[in-house]
Parts: sequence; C-alpha cells; structure tokens
Amino acid sequence: MKWDDDLSTVTPITLTVDPHGYFLHWTDQNKETEFLDITHIKDARTGRSTKTPKEAKLRELLDVGNLVGRIENRLLTIVTGPDMVNITYLNFMALQEEEATEWAEELFSLASNLLSHNMNRETSLEKAIVRMFSADKKRVETALEHCNLPFGRSNSIPLEDFTPDVYRSFLSHLCPRPELSSVFSQQGAKGAYLSVDQMTEFINERQRDPRLNEILYPPLRPSQIQTLMEKYELNQSLLKQGLITLEGFSRYLVSDENGVIPPEKLDQSEDMTFPLSHYFINSSHNTYLTAGQLAGSSSVEMYRQVMLAGCRCVELDCWKGRTAEEEPVITHGFTMTSEICFKEVIEAIAECAFKTSPFPVILSFENHVDSPKQQAKMAEYCRSIFGDALLIDPLEKYPVRFYLGYPLPSPQELMGKILIKNKKSHKPSAAHGNKQLAEHPANQSAAEEHATDEPLSPSNITAGEIEAEDDDDDDDCKKTSDEGTAEEREAVATEEMSTLVNYVQPTKFNSFEASKKVNRSYQMSSFVETKALEHLTKSPVEFIYIKQQLSRIYPKGTRVDSSNYMPQLFWNAGCQLVALNFQTIDLSMQLNLGMYEYNGKSGYRLKPEFMRRPDKHFDPFAESTVDGIVANTVKVKIISGQFLSDKKVGVYIELDMFGLPVDTRRKALKTKTSQSNAINPVWDEEPIIFKKVVLPTLASLRIAAFEEGGKFIGHRIIPVPAIRPGYRYIGLRNEKNQSLILPAVFVYIEVKDYVPDTFADVIEALSNPIRYVNLLEQRSQQLAALTLEEGEEETSKEPKDNLRSAPLENGLSPSPTVTPRTLTNIPQSCFLVVSEPTKPAAKTEDMVQSVLIDMEAATLEELRQHKLIVREQKRHYREMKDVVKRHQKKTLEMVKEQTTKDNQAQNQHTRRHNTLLKTKQHGRSECVCVLSLTPDKCVSKAELKQFDEDGEDQLRELREQQQQLLELRQEQYYSEKYLKREHIKQKLTTVTEESQNNQMKKLKDICDKEKKDLKKKMDKRRTEKIKEAMTKEKHLLEDAQAKRQERLVEQHKDIQQQILDEKPKLQGAVEAEYQEKFCLLPGEIQDFLLNRKGGVKSHVVPQGDGKRAILLNKCWFTTAL
Repeated sequence: MKWDDDLSTVTPITLTVDPHGYFLHWTDQNKETEFLDITHIKDARTGRSTKTPKEAKLRELLDVGNLVGRIENRLLTIVTGPDMVNITYLNFMALQEEEATEWAEELFSLASNLLSHNMNRETSLEKAIVRMFSADKKRVETALEHCNLPFGRSNSIPLEDFTPDVYRSFLSHLCPRPELSSVFSQQGAKGAYLSVDQMTEFINERQRDPRLNEILYPPLRPSQIQTLMEKYELNQSLLKQGLITLEGFSRYLVSDENGVIPPEKLDQSEDMTFPLSHYFINSSHNTYLTAGQLAGSSSVEMYRQVMLAGCRCVELDCWKGRTAEEEPVITHGFTMTSEICFKEVIEAIAECAFKTSPFPVILSFENHVDSPKQQAKMAEYCRSIFGDALLIDPLEKYPVRFYLGYPLPSPQELMGKILIKNKKSHKPSAAHGNKQLAEHPANQSAAEEHATDEPLSPSNITAGEIEAEDDDDDDDCKKTSDEGTAEEREAVATEEMSTLVNYVQPTKFNSFEASKKVNRSYQMSSFVETKALEHLTKSPVEFIYIKQQLSRIYPKGTRVDSSNYMPQLFWNAGCQLVALNFQTIDLSMQLNLGMYEYNGKSGYRLKPEFMRRPDKHFDPFAESTVDGIVANTVKVKIISGQFLSDKKVGVYIELDMFGLPVDTRRKALKTKTSQSNAINPVWDEEPIIFKKVVLPTLASLRIAAFEEGGKFIGHRIIPVPAIRPGYRYIGLRNEKNQSLILPAVFVYIEVKDYVPDTFADVIEALSNPIRYVNLLEQRSQQLAALTLEEGEEETSKEPKDNLRSAPLENGLSPSPTVTPRTLTNIPQSCFLVVSEPTKPAAKTEDMVQSVLIDMEAATLEELRQHKLIVREQKRHYREMKDVVKRHQKKTLEMVKEQTTKDNQAQNQHTRRHNTLLKTKQHGRSECVCVLSLTPDKCVSKAELKQFDEDGEDQLRELREQQQQLLELRQEQYYSEKYLKREHIKQKLTTVTEESQNNQMKKLKDICDKEKKDLKKKMDKRRTEKIKEAMTKEKHLLEDAQAKRQERLVEQHKDIQQQILDEKPKLQGAVEAEYQEKFCLLPGEIQDFLLNRKGGVKSHVVPQGDGKRAILLNKCWFTTAL
C-alpha cells in the first residue's frame, strides 16, 4: 500500500522493478502506473528511520489487524530528490516485515551501484523512451517510415515489433552520424568493411592506453579481436571472412568494452593500509544547514544525505539546550538558524554511517556546551547509540603517546569505527610519575610496556610541550569575519567527553616548525580558507607537516550564502579534510563529488606517493616535473553531441582542466555554436592539446555543454588517470551530478607520457623505426642527387639499381652508402646513431651482455660499516649516556637522603646509649648486663626491650631505603635494556631495509641506463635487421633483468634471514648481561654504601630467653641482607 500524509490517502498498489533494474514501477487498481528512475533514489529505509503517519486516521487505515509485525517495521520509505536539500519521500507499507526489509536492501543496492551511474552509451539508449526524442514531427515520421513502422497520427506500434534492433535502426535514421562514417573510413576501410587486421590496429593503436605496461596489459591479438567482432557484427557471412561493418563498428563504440572510464577505477582499488594522514578524506562543513549560514532551517536529514553521498567527516556545532529537559542542541551560534536535537543527529549518523562506505567516520565537534551535565549527556548518547562502533580506547598497535611520533592507524584498521574530534582536557597527576615503576613490575617486558595505551608520565614531558598543551586548551574560538560567526570560545571539555577523544585531537596551529618538532600525529589543526591560502602562498613547501598530521580547511565566515572555495587549491598542498558546504552544489562541490566518486565511493582517496614520503619535497607552484611522477600530454577533440537538448537551439562545448596551478586551464576550449541543432550537432574542430600536465594524479578534465544563451545543459568531470584514450562517448550529468540518460558527447582523446620537444624526433623514431629509416633513406637519396660530380652519375645509378633489386632475407632493403660530404649536410638531431653499414652485426646475446652491469646485495658486514649505522651508534651512545647520567643523579640524591637519615638515627642511638649508661639499679634480680658497658652498670629489662624495638624500626626503614635504591637501579637497567633492544632493531632492520630499497632503486636505474645503452647499440643494426633489434634484444634484456632481480631478491632474503638469526643472539646477550647485573646488584649496593660510610661499629645485646647478635652499622644492618 502507498500512503500520502499530505492527502491522507492510502492506495493499494503493486510494486515492481523492470528486469534490467532501471526503473521502480507502482501500479494501482485502475492500472495507472507511475515510475521512478532507480539511480535517483538516495536511500531506502525501514524500521525506526521511516516516515510514520501523523494522522490517527491514516494509522488506523494502515494498521490492519491481519498483517504480520509492527507497523513501523512494515513501512518502506524511499528517499529521492535532485540534491541533498530538496528531498521527497515515497511511503509504502508491505504485508510482512521481511518484505519491507528485503525491498529496502535491494533497492539501496541497485541505487548505489556505481556502474549504473556510469552507464555506457548502449545502456543509456536502452533506458531512453521515444517521447524524449527532441525532433520535429516530420523528421520522426520519416525515420519511422524507413524502419517500416506505422508513422501516421492514428497508427500505433505493437510492442513486439519495436525490438532493440529496430530501435537502433530508428535512431540511426533519426540522427544520422556522418562523423562515424568518417572515423570508419579513416581506419582504412575498403568499401563498407574493416578487416581483422585493421580492427586490431585500430584497437591497439587508437583505443589502447599507452601508459599501460605492455607485459601486464599486452596488446590484443587478432584472435581476440575476432572474438570481439563476433559480439557486435550480426552478419555471419562477413564474420567468417574476418570483416565488420559500420553498424558492428558502431555497436562496439557504444559497448561496455569502450567505456570512457575503466570499471576497476570505480571499485575500491586503492591501498587502504596507510595511515589516515596519507588520504584525502571527504569532509563537510556545518553539515546541519540546508541554506545560508545566517538564516534558514537546520535538518537532521542532512546528516543522512551527506553520509549517503560518501562523506566521512561531518561537523556538529553543539550548544547548551535551554529547555526543561536540558537536552543539548546543534545549531549555528548567534544566528537565526533553527535548532535540532543532538540525540537525533547521533541516531541519524548511527543509521547511515556505514551504508555507503565501511571506512571510519570522523565527527568534528565544535563544543560550546558549558554545562557539565549536558556534556555528560552528549558522551552517554555517543556511547549508548554508537555502541562498539565508537572508538574509545586507542588500538594497541597505535598508542596515543607524547613521544616517538607514532603514525595514525589506517582506514583498513579503523573500518567500521567512529572517531570523535573534540577539545581534550589535560590534567596531569603529579603522583603518576612516582608510581610509574610500581605500575610496571620487574617481570613485565619492555615490549609490553611499549605497547600500553597509557600516555607517558607528565614528568617526562618537557616544559615547552606542557606549555604548548596549555596553549591548545586556551585556544579560543573568537572568530574574525573570515573565520565564522560564533563569538564565543569553545567550552572546556569534561572528563566524560575527553575520554572519547583519541586519534583526532584539535590543537592550535603555531608554526610548521613547532608541529614538526612536537611530531604528534594524533593532533590536527583547522584553518579557515583565507589563513590556509596565506600559509600556502608564503610557505608552500613547509606544508609537508601534514604528511604525519591531519589538517582541516573550512570556508570563511563571509560566505554567508554557503558558497564554496575551490578544493583543488588545498588538494594540491596535500590537505586531507577539505570541508565544503554540501547544501550548495556549485562547481567546487561538483569537483568534490567527481573526486570521491572513485575508489568505491569510500570517501578516501590515496594521496600521491611524494605527498606521503617524508623524504620528498614538493612545491605546488613549481612548473617542472615532479620527482618520480611522469607528466602526461592530453589531447581532446570534440567530434559531436547526441540529444543534448529537447529544444531547437544552438549548443556548444567547453573544456576545462583542473589541477596544479601550472596545469589548470579554465575554458581551454570553446567550440563553435551549432546552428539550431541540439540532437546531433557535429563540430569536428581542431583538438585542444594540454602539452604538459605536470601532476596527472591530481588533474581532472571537465567537459560541459551549454545552450547558445549560456544555459547549462550538463557536464562530466573525469580524473586524468582514469581516462581511457580513443574514440569514446561521455555521458553528461546535471548540475546536481545526477546522470542524464540521453545527452552525450562523442570525443577523441589521446593521453600519453609527456616528451619534451627536444626528444620528440627520437621518440618518433623509436615508436616507428621502419618509417624513420625509410625517411632517412629518402633524404639521403635526394641529397646525393644534388652533390654528385659530373661523370659520377652512371656509377651512382648502378649501385642504386642493384640495391633495389637485391633485398635482404628479412624483406628489407639495405640503406644506401652515403658519402661523408652528404652526411655533413644533415643535422645530427635527425639521426639516432650513425654506424658503418658494412660491419657485421654483433651477436644478440653478446650485445646484451656488453651493457649489463652485475649487482650484488650488500652483505651483513658491509651493512654494519654503513654510515647510517655509525651515525645511529653515536646517537645510541648519547642516549645511553643520558639515561645513565639521569639515573646517577637520582641515585646520588637518594644516597644523600639515606645518609642524612642514618646520621640522625646514629645520633639518636648514641644519646639513648649514654642515657642507659647513667641509669643505675640496685638490688633487683631482673637485670641484664650489656657487654660493652662496665660490669657495675645495669639497665632494666623494659628499657632494653624498648631499645631493641627502636633498632628494629630503624632496620625496617633501612630495608625500605634499600628497596627504593634497588628499584631505581632496576629502572635504570630496564631503560638501558629497552634502548639497546631498540638500537638493535634500528641498526639492523631499519638500515637494512633502507639499504635494500636503495639497491632495488639503483638496480632499476641501472636497468634503465642499460636499456638506453642497448637501444643505442641496437640502432647500429636497425638498417639491416630492424625487427630483430626491436624484439629479441628487448626480451633478452628483460629476461636478464628478471634473473638478476630474482638473484638479488634471494640475496636479500638471505641477508634478512641472517639478521633474524642474529637478533635472538644479540637479545640473548643483552638478557644475560643484565641478568648478571641484577644478581650482583645487592652486593654492589652494599659495597657502595660500606665504602661511603667506612668503619663498622657493632653492639651485641644478649636477652634472657635466647641469644641474638645484631650487627649495628651507622647506615646498615647485616640482617637486612
């Protein structure tokens, strides 16, 4: 049943989807059918998130007693609309809960299928209907007549007669395509056919991407081309002859095999195991707003729509609720925008966070809630509603520490998790540092201590770092006119909110130097676009700090109309969270949607390698090529358009290139306006060439169609790395980035590696050596005719005739012998290598071996002598020295304290002793004599007992002091042990990996150099055996390279195995060394103290019922040992 809240009606309907999955149909009892394009569906919901009837009458009509399940679980809400603000809800109710759930899941799966949003031309034509054809009546009737179909006003066409083949025939007569015939004939078609060889050459030369590796992606063979032709050519007799007609050729051009974007680019194809800071992350600013920044309504639905669009970072401006329930709200502070409930937003995020993408979501809190009670509510809502999806405790592998610069986890490791970005309070406890050793018992390994999630004790943080933390907490949010409208600083985070924050902790940006020095990857800074532009302009290279830390850019406050800045500016600098106003679909937002449509619409795009490696420097304003990146040359020719408008107007095409400043060209091409033809306009103008695209990985091509008055028709944004070269149809999209069914542009695109003009002749010669050699031969003959002396004509003609009549065995004619005087008149740049043609060619294997340079892996002994090892050893020595010095200082302080206490105890003991000597007792039987006293002086038993107890107290105190000293020295040894273990790892593993990587890179460079050398030698033989020189030598060199690489990899494995075998030995030696030190530690401490005090004074006190000897030293009791 379909129900409408506005009309208060309930209509029984039948809901269906066509077999192709294009449209959703619902038919009522009167057989009236309505339909919806499934690609326009944004969400399909059931359960709590569905729309429920507001009126009681509707609820009664829907809540039929014989239906199974609760009414909420049987409801199905389909969300559709042109953008994220103007949303329409279609409400249905199923008979059973399972039916509603199944419909919701399947519809969302169809609607979110990326291939359905990137249809090929054939699929688009299948979706189209006849009434959408933009043509006059007479033209349509003529096309129907050519197809032998009824064309009168009163006639109708039986559905079974309008087959796909008839439909294509109708389109070909309605919209003649002379430009296709021209393309067909340019491929060498003799008459109306192309042969298998011609089709093979067309696909491999025109349609294949030259940037692909020929080994991994080899050119197609004629047998594969024959199979391809069988799919699209209907004439079987021609297929047996290996021929394809223009109709079959046209079917191939509109097929899946010829799409402008490879399907694998749409799937999640990028590596997701790098740290978060190595990705561009789809981000939203003031997500809750539906219109301007100063007035308008806030909407919970915006969070759903933004998440469904692939956004992975949303913003929540939280304010104190002033209702009796004291519920926190979300709104734009100090403006006239409406408020929405914080709890409802959290519920909406929980529902839609991972429907489109499984990768982590970041909630950017701007917390102005100054009520601890309401902040506690916010924290509780996050915990209870998100559940296990909320990441509270850091991952064990990635602790949040104040030192060592731990990297952030990867999106793969945080899959399905929600991260909170909020101010975090820092209240270090002074007692924590004193208890650190007690919290880590002696049997806990250093690795376990290293892996703990607790932060480093504040006692180990430098004063500068503490001051920086205080500055971060005091970072007020009083914004200028550029930075926003809120005039109030963020509230101090309570403990409940602080515990939710881990890997995304906001901090005030002071300078690039300070950020690099602190090196805390979990801290991130936010920049208003004007401040970010200032930093980008003044310090473009210093932006490398974001290779380890996240940065967020947001629009300036003066954009009260919710317009957007150009995100390409900050993608060029490597900024990860470039936040935009999603409610405004302008050109900036269209670029953003185009950027994140790829990689499975995951909301994450991997940054180029040089933006991830700390050893690489990059200036976004540089015009030279980037180290390690091959620049591209892009050529685009606009040939024609199809069904661009349903009006009788002229249309034109514009072309833009977005990327680095040096790559960006706005309105690089504008075609002429067609003459009142928007169905099949043909331009066929000169192509536009983007000679040098410095950074193609961040460059995008935009093709846009306009009516002659400037009205926007449609556009398409395609990243340069995803473009397939060749003859392609590009389906257009509207300004909301929704696919248009019929409008398309037919183009020819060339994308290849950039070659400077100085090397253009060389590349041309290498790519087509036969043509080049023939050209040299022709030039030599022409010049020879001009330089011949009188009387030499006959002798020169005879060899020429002989040469022509005596071809070599391989079918190639030898090049003529040219006199030196002739060669001097030709520029040297025209030749590859000039060699003597009479010399015999060297053997292929000898030629390959002559350029090979053998390379051996560095041995373990060589690695130990590496300069990095030496430098690391010096650094390790300084670290060990610092550790020992720090603990010696603590030891001396403790010994000084013990000595003071011991002197006090000794003085007290002496006074007591003298007092007892002066005490006299006469005539008592219960007395004892002290051996060290004179025989005539006695003391009472009670006083002696008290004296003994005092001695025991002193003994216990000295034992405690000994234990403290023991623990201090243990802490020192643990620190030394940990440092040595880390040193072993750094000295062996890290340096080895770096050395091996350098060797592999050097091997690649050597191979490239060898290839160049080999090509030079091969050129000497090219005039005699050009085919052999271009095939066999190359394969032999690659075989040799593969063998050397295998051998080098095996050697690397052996070295790594030696390291693995040696690491336990070194660690065992360290364990044994410090175990021996631990065993000798008590005696060492005793000797140390005895040497400092010097002299022993003992007193033996016999008691009545037993004998006990107590050796009393000034600072030690031997019974303590």
